[in-house]
Amino acid sequence: MAYDYQTISTHLEDGVMTATMSNPPINVMTPVLYTDLVAFTAEVEVDEAVRVLVLESADPDFFIAHFDLETILEFPTDTAAQKSDQLSDFHAMCERVRTMPKPTIAKIAGRVGGGGSEFSSACDMRFGLLGKTVVNQMEVPLGILPGGGGTQHLPRLLGRGRAMEVILGGIDMDAETAEKWGYLNRAFETPAELDAYVSQLANRMALWPPHAIALAKESTLNSALPIVEGLKEEAYLFQQTLRNPASTQNMKKALELGAQTREGEMRIADLSEEVGLAAKKD
Repeated sequence: MAYDYQTISTHLEDGVMTATMSNPPINVMTPVLYTDLVAFTAEVEVDEAVRVLVLESADPDFFIAHFDLETILEFPTDTAAQKSDQLSDFHAMCERVRTMPKPTIAKIAGRVGGGGSEFSSACDMRFGLLGKTVVNQMEVPLGILPGGGGTQHLPRLLGRGRAMEVILGGIDMDAETAEKWGYLNRAFETPAELDAYVSQLANRMALWPPHAIALAKESTLNSALPIVEGLKEEAYLFQQTLRNPASTQNMKKALELGAQTREGEMRIADLSEEVGLAAKKD
């Protein structure tokens, strides 16, 4: 893949793609950054060399500030509002990071707001920094609403009442609150701790069989279905995993390394990583 973008630099190592966004002065999602993100997410979605996607910012103070207000002011308003049967390009971009068959991680070391927060909220996981990460949906105070998925993703992440507080209140949600409310998976004390944990998690997931990651992610997303339907889909996807040779290989290797023994089960997370490393060597 080419990965040649004006505002996004990429680094791929051992299946982990790190995409660093840089759009000075404050990483506003201008048309250039937006166009790059649309194309980049489409490219990485189908790149089999990428097993995990990590999104970060070159600016320590801003992940993505928000969508460009000057661009929004140019949106056409001379006709009546209309419903569409198709997703907007922005919604489609967010759906790509939500549904692509590989984990997507937003490493939010600074402020994120508006469309940047909506993009982040579509990712599988978000990690932040205490005293630095701040989330803000400023749309309602400006007379609009979060139109990039925020009114749909935030209630699912935070619950209805807290999402209303963030969206209608236009408040700053600090990292401690964002972690407590479920927007951030974890919030770390220092940038070094944030970098180390995200790197360790991403590299760990990159060891697992891609089919298991993809189908487990699909099944987890099915939790939005009524539970009986979700369970039926889970059973079907589980059967699919059993039919992949990598599954047999990894389960046998786990038994060889001590799974289902007292000693092995006491260190099952480390044992799982050893299985992945063994599979990588084969």
